[in-house]
Amino acid sequence: MKRSMQFLIIFLVVILSACGAIIEGYRNVSTEEAKQQIEKDEVVVLDVRTTEEYQQGHIPNAILVPLDELESRLNELDKEETYLVVCRSGNRSAQASEILTSNSFTNIYNMTGGMNNWGYEIEN
Repeated sequence: MKRSMQFLIIFLVVILSACGAIIEGYRNVSTEEAKQQIEKDEVVVLDVRTTEEYQQGHIPNAILVPLDELESRLNELDKEETYLVVCRSGNRSAQASEILTSNSFTNIYNMTGGMNNWGYEIEN
């Protein structure tokens, strides 16, 4: 009985972990984690806000590809690159992260809270 219970628990953990990876396909990170990734030059920042929002202030060196243009501009992005996807609040970046992962991009991070929570340097 004890052995069966251990097997069941291990099986459920493996299945649930796999389901989470399949459902999401990208990793959510806080603004603090995002800042560390940027400082270590581990990511390309992909800003999916509108041009107007981007011009009001963005993370230095961020690439602008508005969400409504993303699917038509996927060929401009390197699938081998690691991207940190940002927007104003985290909603559009989550949608963009789903689009990227469904198009075979594998190294995708979604910054939760978006620029609303970004308390670090920006440029105009």
